Amino acid sequence: MKNIVVLISGQGSNLQALINACKNGRIKGRVAAVFSNNPDAFGLTRAQEAGIDTHVLSPKSFEERAAYDAALADEIEKYTPDLVALAGYMRILSPEFVERFAGKMLNIHPSLLPKYPGLHTHAQALANGDMVHGTSVHFVTDDLDSGPVILQAKVPIFAEDTEQNVLERVQVQEHTIYPLVVNWFLEGRLKMKDGEAWLDSVRIPSNGYAAE
Repeated sequence: MKNIVVLISGQGSNLQALINACKNGRIKGRVAAVFSNNPDAFGLTRAQEAGIDTHVLSPKSFEERAAYDAALADEIEKYTPDLVALAGYMRILSPEFVERFAGKMLNIHPSLLPKYPGLHTHAQALANGDMVHGTSVHFVTDDLDSGPVILQAKVPIFAEDTEQNVLERVQVQEHTIYPLVVNWFLEGRLKMKDGEAWLDSVRIPSNGYAAE
């Protein structure tokens, strides 16, 4: 059974999607452990209710980011992860951490990358009058939200939408495409090589595949 370690900071809705997909067989693997920098993250409760090991590492216990990430990586390694999945993890990872798990770390980001890296993506889309928004699954590299994109899902934005409306619409797609991509990886179909994503030995376009 392939092991997935998930990093979270908040509600953990994508974590729940991964847990559900493992349970129903959409993912041929298991969530072995969940780590968080936030002791109040509701995602920890989700994991505990599913019988998954949880760990909280407080950044306040470390003088610098590199030391925190080194300790986090050491704890993650104890679970011999085949994949490290970021699911709403709100800390920027150090280059050393990224290098340690290079090629086997995925993230899901709430925008159509390369548009709107970072935070407040839904607000930015609304403020700019975008009619189309979405979410992207990508490999993690040193540059924030800039790793090779694997799969995107698009959603419409309507004139009367609030940020909450957009968030909910995007999350529906996130909960579908993240488990799909995770399973591609665990089955050995998905790889990162030479800074690009490859699926079934075919290079994925720079903006990823797109699901409407």
